[in-house]
Parts: sequence; structure tokens; C-alpha cells
Amino acid sequence: MVQLSELIRYTNTLLEIERYRDYCPNGLQVEGRAEVTKIVTGVTASQALIDAAIDEQADLILVHHGYFWKGEEPTISGIKRRRIKSLLDNNISLLAYHLPLDGHTDLGNNTHLAKLWGFDVDGRFGEGIDGGLGLYSDLPKPVSINALVKQVSESLGREVTHLPGGGEMVKRVGWCSGGADGYFQAAINSGCDLYITGEASEPAFHIAQEIGAHFIAAGHHATERGGVRQLGEHLTEMFNIEHRFIDIPNPV
Repeated sequence: MVQLSELIRYTNTLLEIERYRDYCPNGLQVEGRAEVTKIVTGVTASQALIDAAIDEQADLILVHHGYFWKGEEPTISGIKRRRIKSLLDNNISLLAYHLPLDGHTDLGNNTHLAKLWGFDVDGRFGEGIDGGLGLYSDLPKPVSINALVKQVSESLGREVTHLPGGGEMVKRVGWCSGGADGYFQAAINSGCDLYITGEASEPAFHIAQEIGAHFIAAGHHATERGGVRQLGEHLTEMFNIEHRFIDIPNPV
């Protein structure tokens, strides 16, 4: 068991949340009971995840995508009301970490993808902390794009979208989890001939074709399962509490 306040202080410090200018509040978003013995982790604080956490009799839900995003409707109504009411009625806290969980060098989503794919991290790119959230790897030897598409697809358990544009062999791979298609040009500027992220926007196809680089959209949800699960496991070890990662399937 751990005090909620202690767990929050520790996690906020671990992820260095003050270093990020984010689109949502990082850390505590909804306060529940003061003591935590069991946490549930998941990618998004959907109603399905909340219902699963209630069934698990969890004290706290820890997610990558929480609430109160900039530009969203500020009133507590509709879906948001139902979700927050479920948390409050069951005295469950909600903690959410967005960009800090993408960028953390040990527990983050992008570091997890490097481990998953067996890539060394040789540098960073894009706007953000420490030179950017995007990572790149110089492969020990060139690898065919077809082999990399297959590797990424099999490792994430889903068919990916490949927008071809480069040559048959890849020497430098860049990646950034989630909806980071806007980093494509930064990855190219960093010498990457393949960029992997979660989603593709319409311009990505034309950029790939015109500049001669490959683009893989591997799934927003699929590329962001690793960080929150790693963080939950880390907190379990630190505070001797129960943890269960619950994956709510999402094809996007």
C-alpha cells in the first residue's frame, strides 16, 4: 500500500513533467481514495477501461490519454460526465501522463519501441525536450523495407500501412509513437530513409513520394501500449502494490 500523494510526487518527478509544454495536465486528473493498493494501466481512460478497473477493484487508473485536453469542450457533460462520475462513484483516482511518457528515456513509449524492434538509439529529432521526442537508429547493416514492414507488423500484432517512397534498402530508421506524423519532415532532415509513427495524415503520402523516404503508420494505440505498461510495472516494484495492464482493443 502507498499513499496516493506519495505515488503522485514520485511519478511526477520520475517523468519530469515540468519540462513539457503539453496539451493536457500531466499527473493527477481525478482524485480518489487516499491509499493505493492496486492500479490498472491502459492507453486511454475510456469508459471500457474504467469499467474494467471497477471490476478489478482498483484504487487508481494510470493512462497515457486522460482528460481536459486543450481546445476540447470544457463542460463536464455527456461522455466526460459519465466517465468522471464512474471514477468518483467508485473512489478511483485517474493519473495521466502524455508527452512525458512518450519521451522518458527508460520507461517511455519511444524507448519501448526501440527495445521491441531491437534498435539502438543513436539520436533524437523534432521539436521538444532534449532535441525532440523522435528517435532514430543507424542499422548495423542495410535492411530491406519489406523486412522492416513485416517486423513492425508482427511485433505489434496488426497490419501496418506502408507509404512507399524510398529505395529497397533502409539504413537509418526514425520513429515516434502516436499521432506524430508531423515529425516526418524532421525525421527526413535527420537523414532517416524510413519513418514510423502511429498515424498517417493525407500529406504523408505525397511527402514520401516526392522526397524519397518510406513512411509506416503502425497504429496510434498499438505504438503507445508499452510506456504505460512499463510505468505500471515500475511502480509495482517501487511500492509493492498490485498492477494489471488492461488493453482495450483499438484499430486506430
